[in-house]
Amino acid sequence: MRSLYTSQHTPAFRQHPGRAFCLFSLLLLLYGMSGCASHVQEITTVEPLEEPVVANPRPQSPGTLWNGDDSNWLADVKARRVGDIVTVIIKEQAKASKEATTDTSRDSSISAGISSFFGLEESVEEKTRITPSSMIGASTGNQFEGRGKTTRAENLAATLTAQVVEVYPNGNLKIRGGKSVAVNNENQIIYLTGIVRPHDVTAGNTVDSGNILNAQITYTGKGAISDKQKPGWLTRIFDHTWPF
Repeated sequence: MRSLYTSQHTPAFRQHPGRAFCLFSLLLLLYGMSGCASHVQEITTVEPLEEPVVANPRPQSPGTLWNGDDSNWLADVKARRVGDIVTVIIKEQAKASKEATTDTSRDSSISAGISSFFGLEESVEEKTRITPSSMIGASTGNQFEGRGKTTRAENLAATLTAQVVEVYPNGNLKIRGGKSVAVNNENQIIYLTGIVRPHDVTAGNTVDSGNILNAQITYTGKGAISDKQKPGWLTRIFDHTWPF
């Protein structure tokens, strides 16, 4: 009766361990897929796209309705104050190539023996079967060969409008700007920040990105194309956990 009672109350996962393992694997897979589907990757930039800086109103000249800059039609329109706008021509090209070759080898040999030892050489050879004149002989060899090569090329061309957010005591301007473009559910964001000299701002109120100090240019995107450029979540898990 005791054995019958035990067999009737045996858990199902003990009776069918293979089926239980398959069920557990399926639940784990569904959990991973649901977590992947609910996670939305946010676009990260060096700094968030902020609201434009509002400049303080310029003081007006006594007895007039306009300030000194607005009354002069020939006034310089280049950005030089906080809140002014400047157009940045982004032309970034970078190309690097590096190649290294290493080839080393070393050969060495050693030999030692006793050519004469009080006339007992022949006696020692007969009794021990050892030739004293060539008792020790060894040679070693070591060779290493390695080659490496890397090549990288980058090209970025764009036009971006930035704003002066700070003027340094020496007159240099800190600019910052960004824009977001959405085309066919693909959102592209470009962001720029850096420091420029007023002398580098052209008469057309433009500045080349090559003249920007500490330039930080970020170009990123989000959408179907960006998602296809990265491996799936299961592949990434194997890449992090695979020991070989």
